[in-house]
Amino acid sequence: MTSTEKPYQKIPIQDCGELLTPIPPELFIFESPHPYQKLGAPYQLSPVSSPYYLREKVGDRLINAHQYLQAEYPHLRILVFDAYRPIEVQQFMVDYAFQQQLKATGLTLELLSEQQRQQLWQEVYKFWAIPSRDPATPPPHSTGAAVDVTLFDMVTVSAVNMGSDIDEISSRSEPDYFAESSEMTELEYHRNRQILKQVMTRAGFLQHLHEWWHFSYGDQMWAWLHNRQNNTAAIASYGLYS
Repeated sequence: MTSTEKPYQKIPIQDCGELLTPIPPELFIFESPHPYQKLGAPYQLSPVSSPYYLREKVGDRLINAHQYLQAEYPHLRILVFDAYRPIEVQQFMVDYAFQQQLKATGLTLELLSEQQRQQLWQEVYKFWAIPSRDPATPPPHSTGAAVDVTLFDMVTVSAVNMGSDIDEISSRSEPDYFAESSEMTELEYHRNRQILKQVMTRAGFLQHLHEWWHFSYGDQMWAWLHNRQNNTAAIASYGLYS
């Protein structure tokens, strides 16, 4: 496995000690059982066996995002795909993502060259954080400060089409991938992504540079993005939660 350090991992952490709190199911759409649970992810190894938890103030901001969305688009809800992710689940999903990328090549692990193997890991780690137990370099979701979300239409009773699936390892996952398209359908994908981004950022979240669905508040990624945008030196408030 390659070691691919993320730039945000250099941000210092001073954990504020907030506990994880459940995301209120009456306000949001959940998928049950969770997609990772369907794959066999070992949530049972964690004291918090549900992905639908966030640190307290992060959860409050998600509720604010829900209220902003309802005010402008009452037919829409926020679908929470994933929030708190134990290290054990992070490891499981990183390994699963690698196997999926390997499968797409049509090769077996034994037939991969070292260069091909390294390339596959680079693709995986562009979207997945290393499942590090080092308190200085926690995966964002394992801090309880990151959340993967999309939009859900209560009229059609279906998830809004964003142009790519959550967790898709491709350039289509870039937040502004469809921004310059000349196709009406693809421009609609961009508009949907913008609606999601606007309500989340209004609530204080910042968006992952490569994932339209990933938002965080108070973790290392958030602090790094905040510092880039504001030329400040904020530190992270949330570290590894286990």
